[in-house]
Amino acid sequence: MLNLIFPEYDFKVRHEGTRSFIFDSIRKQYVTLTPEEWVRQHWLHYLVEERKYPRSLIAVEMSLKVNRLVRRCDIVVHNKSGLPCLIIECKAEDVKISQKVFDQIARYNLSLKVKYLVVSNGSASYCCAIDFEKQTYTFLPDLPDSRQVAGY
Repeated sequence: MLNLIFPEYDFKVRHEGTRSFIFDSIRKQYVTLTPEEWVRQHWLHYLVEERKYPRSLIAVEMSLKVNRLVRRCDIVVHNKSGLPCLIIECKAEDVKISQKVFDQIARYNLSLKVKYLVVSNGSASYCCAIDFEKQTYTFLPDLPDSRQVAGY
């Protein structure tokens, strides 16, 4: 399990009446600030600022089809060739990471076939590496660096 206590980041937040919005530097727009979005924005800053993943190869809320239904992955990191290599599924901090969350990201991976999966509520995070040949997975103690995941 990755215990993430994110560093403090300088988020751009604006308020309109009772609603709050946070600037997403990947999507280059303000988005509604929900508890899940707060976790997602921390992950995006963590990937770019701490782990040195290139922002140009990160997709947020990427659409994909799962059993003929359109779904969205919270964060997908691509390699230099443009192929997906890491999925991060974010939940609000008060959402327990359960088998249901793992099942959700596993369904997404049926389409994307990435090697690395992360599920996180910000305070509890789990990363695993998928071995498609052996049809197994291994939990990792830490998120692999960008060179290992995507060859940057």
